[in-house]
Amino acid sequence: MLSLFRDGPEYEKRLETPFTPTKVTLSEVHSAIPKHLHEKNTFKALLYVARSIICAIVVYKLGWMIDPVARMLVQDYGAPAGVGTIAKWSLWALYWHWQGVILAGCWCLAHEAGHGTISSYAWVNHTVGFTLHSFLLAPYFAWRSTHHAHHKATMSVERDETFVPRTRSHYNLPHESSAHIDNYHDVFEETPIYTLLRVLFMQVVGWQLYLATNALGSPMYPPGTNHFQPSSPLFKPHERNGIIVSNIGLTAMSCILYLWAKEVGVANFAKLYFIPYILTNHWIVMLTYLQHSDPSIPHYRKGEWTFVRGALSTVDRPLLGWAGKFFLHNASHNHVSHHLFSSIPFYNQPQVTEILKGILKDDYNYDSTNTFRALYRTFTQCCFIEDDGGIVFYKNKEGKAARVLASGVAEEKKVN
Repeated sequence: MLSLFRDGPEYEKRLETPFTPTKVTLSEVHSAIPKHLHEKNTFKALLYVARSIICAIVVYKLGWMIDPVARMLVQDYGAPAGVGTIAKWSLWALYWHWQGVILAGCWCLAHEAGHGTISSYAWVNHTVGFTLHSFLLAPYFAWRSTHHAHHKATMSVERDETFVPRTRSHYNLPHESSAHIDNYHDVFEETPIYTLLRVLFMQVVGWQLYLATNALGSPMYPPGTNHFQPSSPLFKPHERNGIIVSNIGLTAMSCILYLWAKEVGVANFAKLYFIPYILTNHWIVMLTYLQHSDPSIPHYRKGEWTFVRGALSTVDRPLLGWAGKFFLHNASHNHVSHHLFSSIPFYNQPQVTEILKGILKDDYNYDSTNTFRALYRTFTQCCFIEDDGGIVFYKNKEGKAARVLASGVAEEKKVN
């Protein structure tokens, strides 16, 4: 509980250290990773898929037992009605939490399939990814396209696809030389309760808004950009058939859910599927947002961005501890390695991370800060970036950056 009130020592150390871009080259990183870690084992990966599906089915079956067990406590064992009610909703809370986490793991496996790490056979990857993502109402081929673009331009102000920071001019703030603290407070100051409500709003519907409106996506796209229109500027012409297939999958799943809801009732539909679905999206938004948004991590503009710099401007976090490793398949624990080697299977990424720590040293970004504290910290401190500068950090509601560039960095020549 005390961890909610303090930042991790790794984060504090980064803030105290003026930033210098990495000197490690892509060839150095690649040469350090053994070839066997690149190998894909279809059977092994499908066992992970089966494990997640079995966990979801078992928890789903247990969910159907919650109301009968609560009634039995009262009717057969004479427990007070209040005890039965408390027991019922406590068990439902447990169901929602764990089913949300398990389904988020299924979402992560679909993400891995999109990278081709489930199997060396494309049809296996697409079958797994399309099935799992469609079950969770995510457009597999559409999101796969923009996610690949994100990997090619991670932390690039001009070209990245998601969680792209907005600039001083976006908020119509005065130039830094003439801005007063009141100018920042007029735009960003708000009560803690209102901030919390905004965080909850992002966690509950942020994923859907991104898909439907490109919210927090790249501002280079026009209004109306979305992941469902085959002619969307997000996609290349040869990808449009895949977008149509994604839409068919979403339509089919929506029809299945509608018919199932008619059969079991809206209440059971909400308790067994819809609430876990919302919590699944919450975990996905949280882990992706915190992987790429942090006061201590830079963004780059053209002239300073390189693949290695962008990949290393991500953060590994121990989200959910052992449960994050087991159910989320290391999605948050090993994200730096994933960005450097997105084609390496997820089950080998922990080994890659350990190797990278020895090579990267202080260039490896890890943060043991409680993830919910980190979420609130990032949401409240990562307000905007400047309109100029090749290497920029988020500034807070007082117009100040939490970290600075080391002296002379702007004049140094890139090596990656």
